[in-house]
Amino acid sequence: MDALPVRVLEYLTEVEEAAEDVLTTKQQIVDLDTKRNGNREALNALKNEMSDTDTVKVCFGSLFIKLPKSKTGEMIQKDQEQLDKEINDLRAALKAKVNLLNEMQGKPQLRGYNLSPLSADEVRAVNSLLKR
Repeated sequence: MDALPVRVLEYLTEVEEAAEDVLTTKQQIVDLDTKRNGNREALNALKNEMSDTDTVKVCFGSLFIKLPKSKTGEMIQKDQEQLDKEINDLRAALKAKVNLLNEMQGKPQLRGYNLSPLSADEVRAVNSLLKR
C-alpha cells in the first residue's frame, strides 16, 4: 500500500517538470522575440533615421565600436535570421511539449494545433481557382 503514494508523487513530479519545460520554452520565445524587435528597430534606425555617415557606433557588451554602416546592417540582418530560426524551432518544440503535457494529464490532444500556413504557391493556386 506504500507504493501508491510514491507513484502519485512520481506522477505529479513528472507533470510538474513537463509544465515547467513548457513555461521555460514560452519564456525563451518571449525573450528572443524582444531581442528580435530591438534588432528590427535598429535596422529601421539605420535605414531611416541615421544621418548619411559611413560609420556608426555599435555596442558590443560594454564596448562601443565604430563600424561601417553597411557592415552593421548585415550583422543585424544575420542576427535577425538566426533569431527567426531559433524562435521557429522553439515554437515547433513547444507544440510537442504541450501535447506531451496534455497526454500526461489525460487530456485529449489539441485539435488543429499542428496546422501550418499555406505556402505562397498554395495561396496563388487557391486564388486562381477562386477567380475562375
